[in-house]
Amino acid sequence: MKQQYVRCRQGFFLALILVLLLPTAGSAAENAAGIQDHETIQAAARAYLQGVARDHHGEGVEVQVVAGRLDPRLRLRACGEPLQASLPPGARLMGNTTVGVRCGGPAPWRLFVPMEVRVSGEVLVTRRPLPRDTVLSGEDIRLERRALDDLHGGYLVDPQRVQGMVLRRSLQAGTVLTPQLVEPRQLVHRGQKVTLMAQNAAISVRVRGEALGDGAYGEQVRVRNLSSGRVVEGRVLSSGVVGVTM
Repeated sequence: MKQQYVRCRQGFFLALILVLLLPTAGSAAENAAGIQDHETIQAAARAYLQGVARDHHGEGVEVQVVAGRLDPRLRLRACGEPLQASLPPGARLMGNTTVGVRCGGPAPWRLFVPMEVRVSGEVLVTRRPLPRDTVLSGEDIRLERRALDDLHGGYLVDPQRVQGMVLRRSLQAGTVLTPQLVEPRQLVHRGQKVTLMAQNAAISVRVRGEALGDGAYGEQVRVRNLSSGRVVEGRVLSSGVVGVTM
């Protein structure tokens, strides 16, 4: 009798263990109905955003897309066709953003997946501390890889275009150069005596003039001809030289 009791007790505990280890009837029903795996939703959003962001930022830029976590309580019916992703209006392609993912099957659904776009690339930085009004040369700058999503004020990437420009304020070493920090070097200044040069295919004429404004290379500036008193407008060609059309 005692042995029989022991066997019954062992059988009870074995059944209890099986109940705990095996899936419940509810989860089995959910598996049969088909629940969309969160990883497939995140993968669809990530692949779409990776391609769009790369096209937007262009060559020479590294783009890393990270999908945010979905609510674990979210249970969507498995889609019977490929998931479709899109960007909502006004979505950003750098930093925190969202991607819409939808299923167009018999039981359609749609949700927005939180995403993060991390972008890095080479930008121009100062090699050493530089005072205000420094005329930049190749020895003053270098290219350095930085996280672009942190550079809200913009950045410069072409060393050739920056050389010859002037700093608007003093900068510490390692400062990222932005469009707000540099300006074209003024080759002509208001009140300066300049050379007015007019030429065509046949002749070239040079006269003295007085600049009526400041101008960098290629900019238009008004000049008074000191011989005739006539005011003309020309393009700054070099330091103290303004070209006019004959």
